Amino acid sequence: MSGTASSSSSQAPARIADAPVPARVRQLLEAVWQAADDVLRTPLQLCMVELERALFQHAEKARNSQIQSDIYAQMRTLREQAPQFPGLFLDALAGQLASFRDAPQPIGNTQATAFKTMTLVEDTDIDRDIVLHEMARREGTRGITALQLLGQRFAVLAAQPAFDIERLPTGPYALCRALREAGERLQLNLESQLALYQVFERQVMDRHTELADRLNILFAREGVLPGLVYRPYLVRPSAPRGNAPAGRDTGNGLGPGSRSAGQGPLTSWQGQAPAASWASSLSQELQLPGGLAGAAAGAASAPAVSGGGTGGGSDAAAPAGNPVLSGLHNLLDAARHGVAGGAVGSASAVPSALATGGSTEGSHAVAVPSSAVMDLLGKLQSAAAGNRRSIGDIHGALLSQIKAEHGPTAALSSQDTDTLDLLGMLFTQIQREVRSDGPATGLLTQLQVPLLRAAISDASFFQRDQHPARELLNAVAESGAVWLSDDDSDPVLLQKLNESVATVVNDYQGDETVFTEANERIQTHLRAAARRAEVTERRQVEAARGKERLEAAKQLASRTIEDVCANSNPPKFVQTLLRKAWSDVLTLTLLRQGEQSEEWKQREQSTRRISEITALKSGTPDITFGDEIEQSLQQVGYHRDEAGAIARRLSSPGGEDDITSKTELTAKLKARSRLGEAGDRDEDEERRRKEQPERTPAEETHYRQLRTLPFGTWFEFVVNQQGDSRRQRLSWYSLITDNALFVNQRGQKIAELSLDAMARLMAKGQLRMVTEDRGRLIDRAWQATLRTLRSLAGKAPAAAEENA
Repeated sequence: MSGTASSSSSQAPARIADAPVPARVRQLLEAVWQAADDVLRTPLQLCMVELERALFQHAEKARNSQIQSDIYAQMRTLREQAPQFPGLFLDALAGQLASFRDAPQPIGNTQATAFKTMTLVEDTDIDRDIVLHEMARREGTRGITALQLLGQRFAVLAAQPAFDIERLPTGPYALCRALREAGERLQLNLESQLALYQVFERQVMDRHTELADRLNILFAREGVLPGLVYRPYLVRPSAPRGNAPAGRDTGNGLGPGSRSAGQGPLTSWQGQAPAASWASSLSQELQLPGGLAGAAAGAASAPAVSGGGTGGGSDAAAPAGNPVLSGLHNLLDAARHGVAGGAVGSASAVPSALATGGSTEGSHAVAVPSSAVMDLLGKLQSAAAGNRRSIGDIHGALLSQIKAEHGPTAALSSQDTDTLDLLGMLFTQIQREVRSDGPATGLLTQLQVPLLRAAISDASFFQRDQHPARELLNAVAESGAVWLSDDDSDPVLLQKLNESVATVVNDYQGDETVFTEANERIQTHLRAAARRAEVTERRQVEAARGKERLEAAKQLASRTIEDVCANSNPPKFVQTLLRKAWSDVLTLTLLRQGEQSEEWKQREQSTRRISEITALKSGTPDITFGDEIEQSLQQVGYHRDEAGAIARRLSSPGGEDDITSKTELTAKLKARSRLGEAGDRDEDEERRRKEQPERTPAEETHYRQLRTLPFGTWFEFVVNQQGDSRRQRLSWYSLITDNALFVNQRGQKIAELSLDAMARLMAKGQLRMVTEDRGRLIDRAWQATLRTLRSLAGKAPAAAEENA
């Protein structure tokens, strides 16, 4: 976040503070605005980056030079105003929050009036209103459930009837109103504003569901209708969102939290990646009909929304007739029979109970109640805190204790056995992606018993989206993931993790709030770390943008010189001086004054004048023109004697000079650095780049994909023959120079590659783009667990997982 952006949004808290509402309501409005700032600021910044890229693409496809020139002028205006956009938008949103009791002006009045009166009016407002109205309508349809809950809660604050979606001060229509207000202040023309709206829908509106869910959680926590739940009578499928897989219902009441992950590129920082829907993945694996899967998912998430189901036994928490849980139980049974029957040769990822075919469920076994199992695990929780043991060890110790207290025929119930086996397989997959020698391994061991108790107390543990215990497990696991390099280590985060895990081990007695609070401490630190990383990354991007502008100026200067040389064909040595020395003068003029300036036009005339004079076979040198050239060369760092020698040749017929020889002048040119370069240009490297073989069809496909990716996409680089990978963030790339900038989790520059080199690495399997559904470690481990179960059960993998 730049300082400009921050300053521009400084009026927002003051506007809310002046709102004519009670103090309690004012505090809630301030919290709402802060949540909007946390969720939307980064996408708003990315929106400006994407808009600049979109305008550049439009300029490349412009029908004529005038349109292209106008677009470039808009890009220059955008660069000046872009840092202010997040602040302007959030300031406008704060104004709507401050006046949320008043009915806002609806989007679309302009065109409605125009159509009724049938008058000839300016089309600008009509076009913008139509686009904004349609954008808000689409988003309102997708997130209807969360928005209806917000409408009830804002109505409580206003002491009025329930708010419509159009009236919500943080709803999609409010965001569109703020977008229009902020867009007008960017001083963009109609075409650029419409392009801004398109980019906004992709970058910012995609996060609206997350904002609505977060606000519902905030209001419930603050006591504003805390038990409010929306349960429709029929499952209503919503339109698929952006990159979301078809059939995913974003409004099916899956519980509060971030939006579900899709197949799009992952752009979030550590700890902020969207969570994949475990209920959806289970339904796909079990191949359930859409209606049954949606109903089961809604039933599973209902306790999370209403705050129940945290301390009781599994039988009480289990939704009656849940087809997903029944299908999962059948899949586990089939896997046990497959292992027992020798269908699978190696089952290293299978817990001991599963590998023995579920021997705890013999014909004479008597299942003990889940409440008794919870009591025994409570005793093991403190005893196991400092021990490095597996879920299998805990399973064995639990069985021994059960038989000792309840008799030799006592055993776990089939549901509790399933829970132990599933959690054991999940931990096995997690440990494969965590460094065995890192501190996270010990922390994961300490969490095993509390996680077991949480899973047994909540029958929908593996089905509820964003279960608090799983969220904490993911935060701990990702701190030691194999994709992190040594430079990504964070001592402060490690301290927070130790404190949070210790709190859970000492305090958890069935209340999942313990997990929520422990995870929130970690997430608070991760959000602060992400903000620091963004600042560091921004510095790197600005430096890269400076290089791009320099390279673009060099390319235009080079084209100008080549055109002149092609038209008038000056002497060869003069052409060399133009390319080696005079091009620096042209480049500096472009950087300082721009392509539309009078200074640049004068430089173009001087370049043509040099060509005309030196193309003459005889005549008198133009001394006045030579002095102008000498002064220009001195401005780019040439010494007076060098500048004078070059100027005499560029202002004399035939490019001759009786004072300095060509050999001496050539040696001086080779010895000095060019503008913007630390040393002489590596011509061998340039030649090697040009001599690269043509891209294969696969490489060309990857190359085209890379040129359309959003900035901030994460990639995994394979670093050795064992297949170990490291994650790096594609912070920025240039469509002019083809260069790409990579940073680490701290926002520090790691490497620069060309898009061409990246495409070749991707075709070889040495570079992989990280998608949202595989962005979080725990989601990848869950998908691997399901694939393992299907393999052990002798079933073919789901089509969606074959290429995972």
